[in-house]
Amino acid sequence: MVNKILLVFLVQDFLFLASGGLLIGVVFITKAAMASAPTMDNVAANMLLIQTPLSGVIAAGIMTFVTFLISLPGAALSSNRIWFKITGAMIALTALLTLVIGVDIWFSTLQTRSNLGVTWVKQSQLSQSLLQQKFKCCGYLNNPFVQDNVCTSAFQAAQLGNCVGPFSNFANGFLDLVFTAIFGLAGADLALFLSVIVVLKDRAEKERYRHIDEKNGFSGI
Repeated sequence: MVNKILLVFLVQDFLFLASGGLLIGVVFITKAAMASAPTMDNVAANMLLIQTPLSGVIAAGIMTFVTFLISLPGAALSSNRIWFKITGAMIALTALLTLVIGVDIWFSTLQTRSNLGVTWVKQSQLSQSLLQQKFKCCGYLNNPFVQDNVCTSAFQAAQLGNCVGPFSNFANGFLDLVFTAIFGLAGADLALFLSVIVVLKDRAEKERYRHIDEKNGFSGI
């Protein structure tokens, strides 16, 4: 007879594994995009993603894979609870790390304008020009604008205004999506942790009934 409780755990466990692969995949795709020549389509997103804790995301992804591997012996050994306890602890640590990453990104949205100002200065003139063309603005706060086909002169730059407003609005919307997705993964980790608790409770009850049967002389039945 199929153990439905264990089956639910296994489904969640494989989804947990998939989330780890997603985290690592996103980081590698992001780093590849940042290493390539900037374009009008990716320059803003790359500037924002470079400020996120990518190393922490990789660590969370690796912890997810390790946790999945640890969970397999527990799932295979029907009466074992030690492996599941270790799995539960690893899931809790992974969820905590994921939550910390989400909070870190959320906190950065509270300082968007100042953070973008620091990042803007570090960009090449090509990247700054692409941002000006993307948002139809010139320069960032007190930073001088780059002369291009959008900001052709100081008069045109004064007419368009600086990029603080449009770039900050884009950054807030983009980072909102990122930390919401991270919090969603932390929530999925919590659901798997609760599933581990249910499996442990189920196995503890079965172990208790087995001992009762042994005492009553029904161990051979």
